[in-house]
Amino acid sequence: MRPSSLLAALSLAVPAAGLVAQQPSAPNIVFVLADDLGYGELGCYGQEKIRTPNIDRLAADGLRFTQAYSGAPVCAPSRCVLMTGRNSAHAEIRGNKPVRPEGQWPITAEVVTLPMVLKQAGYVTGAMGKWGLGPVGSTGDPNDKGIDEFFGYNCQREAHTYYPQHLWLNRTRFRLDNPVVPGHGKIDSPDEGYARFYGNEYAPDLMLRFAKAFVRAHAAERFFLYLPFVEPHVAMQPPEQQVDRYPEAWDQEPYLGGHGYVPHPRPRAGYAAMISDFDEHVGEVLDLLDALGLRDDTLVIFSSDNGPTHDVGGVDTEFFGSAGPLRGRKGSVYEGGIRVPMIARWPGHVPVGAETDQIVAFQDVLPTCAELVGQKTPQPCDGVSFLPTLLGRPADQQQHEYLVWEFPEYQGQKAVRIGRYKGVLQRIFKGNEQIELYDLESDLGETTDIAAEHPELVARIRRIMAEDRTPEPDFPMPAFDGR
Repeated sequence: MRPSSLLAALSLAVPAAGLVAQQPSAPNIVFVLADDLGYGELGCYGQEKIRTPNIDRLAADGLRFTQAYSGAPVCAPSRCVLMTGRNSAHAEIRGNKPVRPEGQWPITAEVVTLPMVLKQAGYVTGAMGKWGLGPVGSTGDPNDKGIDEFFGYNCQREAHTYYPQHLWLNRTRFRLDNPVVPGHGKIDSPDEGYARFYGNEYAPDLMLRFAKAFVRAHAAERFFLYLPFVEPHVAMQPPEQQVDRYPEAWDQEPYLGGHGYVPHPRPRAGYAAMISDFDEHVGEVLDLLDALGLRDDTLVIFSSDNGPTHDVGGVDTEFFGSAGPLRGRKGSVYEGGIRVPMIARWPGHVPVGAETDQIVAFQDVLPTCAELVGQKTPQPCDGVSFLPTLLGRPADQQQHEYLVWEFPEYQGQKAVRIGRYKGVLQRIFKGNEQIELYDLESDLGETTDIAAEHPELVARIRRIMAEDRTPEPDFPMPAFDGR
């Protein structure tokens, strides 16, 4: 499809004038997923430098979770947990395994996803953003996993540039008017300029346009809209007008690309601009729901796929306090890699301006939505519905006995949270067997290992790590697979 076809494609998704939304028996559901947004990078979670007024407004109008967890500390496995309700010790996808020429390792035909459950309840389903769970034409193709209308990046590697030469409109390659714009590169001097790292069509803007067209087209139906937007995942290529809103004094020297991704003349301002641009896109979706009279009929859930990126690509997470009080970054099963912001709003149902310390995780989203729309949760499932928490009935909320993460990358890692305590096992592929133990109530930053003081608890965590898992040949963990 040529770039000139964009308006035509959008027009197909716009309903006839005068169409009035009907009151649904269950709400529309919009799930917004940020990419590598840290626990401390929103104003409503304590950020003081980066402006996020729209997401802060969402929190003020709804419920803010302080103990929400992603499915994994990197993109693809976290999204797999979200879509399938299986934690990362049971899920099919446990790492960012690539498929050539474009895509990630696919989920299988047998697995039931969140949008498939919602389609059974009569929902029309859309996804605009980054998929990462199987190439077009594979068993993980979004159109085969319950998504009626998809627009965006299928492949995470392609999403390293915000000016790609194509995106995907369902199974059609949607060509953009961009030259080859790399997501990685270097310059030797600022005098070389940065022009080759920008193009004509900015992917986040296009995905937003398709998302808004989807809402307009299905305003009279029950819809599920999954928005796995790509910011603030580097490469750092934000709109210049966003960069100009931040102080020049922040950046004493440019980033020339020596530590991955692409150069930027003002890297701190550039990173803040990516988050503010993302925030504006979220705001446009919220404003459209208001304009169409859908605010009261729509449950909006916001979260991030994992913690903030490492300090690569010009990013300075220490300057922004990106992980807040948490230890670790993306790729780590310490809290900074997996504890994420989560906000929910459904006027008249979800408490307003409230905060909850209820422990929830991505595997809980599928059973929550299934209960909400009157569908049975497909089995097996590792999640529990947090609908009672959403509806302000904490006394009715079922609790997890424990949470488990298994991550066969970054030298191999596992973690188990039981109540206030969390066990962490690092460097598994290096032969390490020493479990660290932290009391998250008194030591949120995971600074003091208390394993020696609680041998029985450590032994229980070791048993859970060994026994509550399913070997996955595509993502082996030899130290545990033979047990």
